Amino acid sequence: MAFQAFRVHGGDAGHSAGIDQIDLDDLSEGEITIQVAWSSVNYKDALAGSGKAKIMRRFPMAGGIDVAGHVTASQDDRFKEGDPVLVTGCGLSETRDGGYSEQLRIPAANTVKVPEGLDLREAMGLGTAGFTAALCLHRMEQNGQQPDMGPILVTGATGGVGTLALQMFSGLGYEAHALSGKVERFHDLQEFGASQCISRRDLHWGQRPLESSKWAGAVDSVGGEMLSGLTRVIHPWGNIASCGLAGGVELHSTVMPFIIRGVSLLGIDSVNCPYALRQELWQRLASDLKPTRLDQLITREVTMDQLPEVFELMMAGDSFGRTVVKVG
Repeated sequence: MAFQAFRVHGGDAGHSAGIDQIDLDDLSEGEITIQVAWSSVNYKDALAGSGKAKIMRRFPMAGGIDVAGHVTASQDDRFKEGDPVLVTGCGLSETRDGGYSEQLRIPAANTVKVPEGLDLREAMGLGTAGFTAALCLHRMEQNGQQPDMGPILVTGATGGVGTLALQMFSGLGYEAHALSGKVERFHDLQEFGASQCISRRDLHWGQRPLESSKWAGAVDSVGGEMLSGLTRVIHPWGNIASCGLAGGVELHSTVMPFIIRGVSLLGIDSVNCPYALRQELWQRLASDLKPTRLDQLITREVTMDQLPEVFELMMAGDSFGRTVVKVG
């Protein structure tokens, strides 16, 4: 039986994207078949869907790096018909079909049961962005970060990772500071847990290998010069969780912050996170890390035919919070 999927076409034929009628045989293989209910839109989805970056490895393919739905068939004993499940990252919309499809086949090795405390829409309100924020917090805590060490700076604070990180850190007792160029959103960021908001236009990094330290740690989704500057202003034994590259892929620094202040630069790979840790963090996302204002963080709900418009807004830097996609 045919169903709808938002697919991206590329290669020699050139880029195009839109809703196609397909069937199960058109999809990537997987032991679990689900009826998709919700997905979400991340910056990576906008890049792939708009053709602005080479995210997908083959064409055509359904977009969407996040998916949540109910199992309709399973070849794995851990999952049964009717189970609510989710997948984030794990090659979706890169090497295999993603969540912008009314039905989907997914590998059991990547599939997580939606924990009690989250419904499918909430799970996609979190999605890769929420999972990434949780992974940043987890890795920083594993490396000794504690609230009494001082404030945490969240860069790119109006994005999905940023808004969710603010709530998670502040919810655990950290003093969270927000850095963003969207000063018109400062009130919203304060609502989401920021005790201080800083305009990136007012932030001037010093050029010495070590400057006066200002923050005990940072969650950075920007990269480039932002990350370079952060290495110079973190308190001794603080951690920087690097999870994005919106501002560039190069890092210009010295070893001084690392060998004199003991600063740690932690890489955050949410795509290939080990399965046991993935399960653990989703349990936390349904409990102590679940944002109290998640409904407010979900600022837009769209259908698949509205995706091109959302991609355009996101690529123009005109997005805020999280966008969920009602697929089913």
